[in-house]
Amino acid sequence: MEVFFYIVPMLIIAIVVFAAVSVTGRTRQVSQAWNSGLTAEARCLRSYTTTSGGGGDSSVHTTLHHVYEFVTREGRPVRFEEKNGPGTIVEGDIVTVFYTADRPERATAHTPARGKLAASTGCMLVFFGVVVAFCVFFMVTAHLMFSAEGDFLLP
Repeated sequence: MEVFFYIVPMLIIAIVVFAAVSVTGRTRQVSQAWNSGLTAEARCLRSYTTTSGGGGDSSVHTTLHHVYEFVTREGRPVRFEEKNGPGTIVEGDIVTVFYTADRPERATAHTPARGKLAASTGCMLVFFGVVVAFCVFFMVTAHLMFSAEGDFLLP
């Protein structure tokens, strides 16, 4: 029974670490695209939304997606999808995209905003740190509450 006091927090920590790696990876990709100096005009091929959440008493989160297509300087056509773009971009619009020469499929249509990117990434990492700290605190507290014989000690 007491193993669940360790397994569940460790599972949460693993998920949070994966999310932190994903957030920092995407931040690095966007930053590299902005810093590469390579831009192209892209056409928005499709715009759609996805929803997550249960509805009813829980909140529903809507994410806006855009699918863009552009041609690199070498003449290679590239199509990519990006989340959380501006709601003012609709199918057929032409936008400027930023990309790296070695991985143009990781392009971004977000306009450079380095401070905003750093602040949002920092806030996410702080949140993830708080979740990990709580899980560690929970595991230590649970460990201290169980005696060596397996008896549950109440404070």
